Order: sequence, then C-alpha cells, then structure tokens
Amino acid sequence: QVELEESGGGYVQTGGSLRLSCLVFGRTTNLYALGWFRQAPGKDRDFVARINWSGDSTDYADSVKGRFTISRDIAKNTIYLQMNSLKPEDAAVYYCAAYLFGDSTWSSWGQGTQVTVSS
Repeated sequence: QVELEESGGGYVQTGGSLRLSCLVFGRTTNLYALGWFRQAPGKDRDFVARINWSGDSTDYADSVKGRFTISRDIAKNTIYLQMNSLKPEDAAVYYCAAYLFGDSTWSSWGQGTQVTVSS
C-alpha cells in the first residue's frame, strides 16, 4: 500500500492544456504500475492512462490517445498526465491509482483533482 496525492487540476478552455501530478508516498519497491482514472457526475470511473513504474510500457484509453501523455519521474516519486487539446467531455475528477506486485487490482487511490473544461 502507498499513499497518493493528486494536484494540478483547474479550469481551462476547450483546446487548452493542463498537467496533472501525482505524488507517491511510501515505498515504491512493490509498485508495478501507476495510472490515471476519471469520473464525471453520474458516470462510472473510467481508465485514462497507465505507466509501469519500471520500464517504458504505457497504455491509453482510445478517447485520449494522441492528446494525453503519461510520464514518470522516479527520482521525485511522481507521475504526470499532460493533457492537450482538451474537450468538454474531458471534464471530470481525475484520480491517481497504484497497482502493486502481489495485488489483484488497483489497490491505492488518491482523493482526486477536478478538471473543468469550458463548453
């Protein structure tokens, strides 16, 4: 188990950019992957992007492919989500999550950061 803290959310116009950060507290030895999810009001929490803590493997939802980029800074225990060409449908609370070796699912979650896109 690790503790996650998101930041960087805010208000942007359609077509604008925003970068989210997720700081990881605790041991990173057992980290397999970190990911971003989002949830709009009345909707399910959906997968956005994932990056392995070790290595260069990434994965993206089709809806954000080509517009969002996930990255990590191991020295800072931080992952980022660079969001470009934002659309109104991207508006949601964005959550950081961790998948650990030995776990069967995403087991640690941050509290979320709000992203609002004008329409």
